[in-house]
Amino acid sequence: MVDIATRVWNHKWKIDPIVRSLIDTDFYKLLMCQSIFRNKPDTQVTFSLINRSKHVPLAKLIDEAELREQLDHVRTLSLSRGESTWLRGNTFYGKRQMFSPEFMEWFEGLRLPPYQLERRGDQYELTFEGKWHEVMLWEIPALAILMELRGRAVLDEMGRFELQVLYARSMTRVWEKIEVLRDIPDLSIADFGTRRRHSYLWQDWCVQAMHEGLGDAFTGTSNCKIAKSREVEAIGTNAHELPMVYAALAKDDAALAQAPYDVLSDWHDEHEGNLRIILPDTYGTKGFLDNAPDWLAGWTGIRIDSGDPATGAQTAIDWWKSRGEDPLEKRVIFSDGLDVDKIRTLHAQFADKVKVSFGWGTLLTNDFRGLVPNDALAPFSLVCKAVSANGHPTVKLSDNPNKAMGPQDQIDRYKRVFGVGDQAAEDVVV
Repeated sequence: MVDIATRVWNHKWKIDPIVRSLIDTDFYKLLMCQSIFRNKPDTQVTFSLINRSKHVPLAKLIDEAELREQLDHVRTLSLSRGESTWLRGNTFYGKRQMFSPEFMEWFEGLRLPPYQLERRGDQYELTFEGKWHEVMLWEIPALAILMELRGRAVLDEMGRFELQVLYARSMTRVWEKIEVLRDIPDLSIADFGTRRRHSYLWQDWCVQAMHEGLGDAFTGTSNCKIAKSREVEAIGTNAHELPMVYAALAKDDAALAQAPYDVLSDWHDEHEGNLRIILPDTYGTKGFLDNAPDWLAGWTGIRIDSGDPATGAQTAIDWWKSRGEDPLEKRVIFSDGLDVDKIRTLHAQFADKVKVSFGWGTLLTNDFRGLVPNDALAPFSLVCKAVSANGHPTVKLSDNPNKAMGPQDQIDRYKRVFGVGDQAAEDVVV
């Protein structure tokens, strides 16, 4: 097992680039990339970094030259032969050849496109512009780089023994959480922590700890590189990015109202079984479900990613019942701001109503809260989102207005089109 504290101490050796592979990314990005490659190959999209936690001054903490060095390194990466073989030949979600020969031929020749970086006061403005299926693959590496460089800025001030003690305490914290989770019967939980992880080495350690500590209750990791190297399942389906871009491309209000269902119609044509998971909250869960076509009720499950999770799950259960479906045959995946207490509470509340799963993210792979002075390693809310498509702004409403994004006039328009009324704001932890 890697001695993480020693590797951190010796970062000057340059043996630990923050992103070390094009498949050091979330599995859902590759699934979505193939869908976009097939269905929207000419769409031009701009992605932008958004730091929701303005109290974290990234441009003061992170040296611009070091940031550029890490970003430039990512642009040198390409698929290795072993990675290509894994993607072409492995079984994902029970399906062989998940990725088509045409997509793989393109992916094998890919180098990520250029980026634009400027300092704006205490923050960085980082953007990526180009073909959607190319620039979208910047999202996870960009987030991982900013998160880890911020961590390194704090760790660089620590001595070798301080680092050893810090990681010993952090490992103990993760293991104590695993011990709590062991007591939950029929638990199903995966690692969703790539995008805001402390570091690659730390995420890899957390996955190994989950695998050993939870056995079959640990269903896999969203990180493709770790899934490959640790021989666990790669987990993931789709994200808000798809409906946000499809909606931005809509020509009028009628097309806008239909856009979230057009996304899933394209997905339905490509995937089946456990890959048919609805993410309904982009423009409000209740309105999405109320207006959903009947064929969507036959999908496998729903992921709850904003708003009050218990309310979201009950809304899904009621919807399935109203469409003549048995909720006990359906899966609800909770994935928003989870930690062990919330996992335990939600499991107890819904385990006898639906099949319950959890995608555990930042508070698995980046929980160093309270372990250094001034809480300087506490996780914060950093995202990289599609902000325009073919020159039109994207919008996200969410079930939590604190997660909404887009120009205010467009937010107002989307609320009108999707019938979104008053929403209960909740703190965005991560």
